[in-house]
Amino acid sequence: MSSPGKLSTMACVDSEFDLWTIPPVALNMSVRKKLGLYLNPRTAVAADWMAVAEAMGFNYLEIKNYEASKSPTESVLEDWQARSTDATVGKLLSILEEVERRDIVEDLRPLMDEDVRKYCENQKRNAKPPLQVPEVDSCHPRTPERIGLTLEDDPDGAPELFDAFICYCQEDFQFVREMIRELEQTEYKLKLCVFDRDVLPGSCVWTITSELIEKRCKRMVVVISDEYLDSDACDFQTKFALSLCPGAQSKRLIPVIYKPMTKPFPSILRFLTICDYTRPCTQAWFWIRLGKALSLP
Repeated sequence: MSSPGKLSTMACVDSEFDLWTIPPVALNMSVRKKLGLYLNPRTAVAADWMAVAEAMGFNYLEIKNYEASKSPTESVLEDWQARSTDATVGKLLSILEEVERRDIVEDLRPLMDEDVRKYCENQKRNAKPPLQVPEVDSCHPRTPERIGLTLEDDPDGAPELFDAFICYCQEDFQFVREMIRELEQTEYKLKLCVFDRDVLPGSCVWTITSELIEKRCKRMVVVISDEYLDSDACDFQTKFALSLCPGAQSKRLIPVIYKPMTKPFPSILRFLTICDYTRPCTQAWFWIRLGKALSLP
């Protein structure tokens, strides 16, 4: 087996980009599905997804849980990029070399390079500074924060800040109302960001939520339900928040379950501690635990 140094050279040769700095999110669904086609089948002659998961640092019980996934390879890759601080395209290629799946590297490398190229171009495009135009209607700079995103934003002062962003779907809004009563209107006196209540209309939803989650809120509470799993907005908010805290090192995300589910719990949140309202034996401590967690600095 090759040493890490040799692996990095073999896996990342002839690339115009430093693949060890490119996050796995650069890889599109077509590449992920093709990885699954290679690695999902269990064979005696070649390493499969289990060997890759083990090389990524997953333990025995975690790997056994992934067996129930429709595509274990895609689930492992998704969780790896969320929990590992050193998850990169270069690292992925190195792992494939390590488990002696050079056939995958050779076949998928052109597709990966194309995804990386598009990702880097998009990053560069988004990093361009906005065009400066003459100020004609005010002596104050009209940055997004001064224009105002939320109800309590002061156009001439600091932006409104929150203890937690609440990620929820409309079907669960009644529970969000209860959360407001228990956490804002009690001794905890927390300030929650509830999109339907606090956000001003008229701006791009994705831009607003990204700004709030990253810059305005210390943490995010994710209300998990069957309906949550079908929500594109909740999916975006959760993955964006996870990208800000790889491995959940800052305890930024807190998953909450308040009613029984018929669908599998999202694998991307499986490694986080859950606040479960459905268990009668611990229900009395639910709001205490959640309130304490959100009150932390």
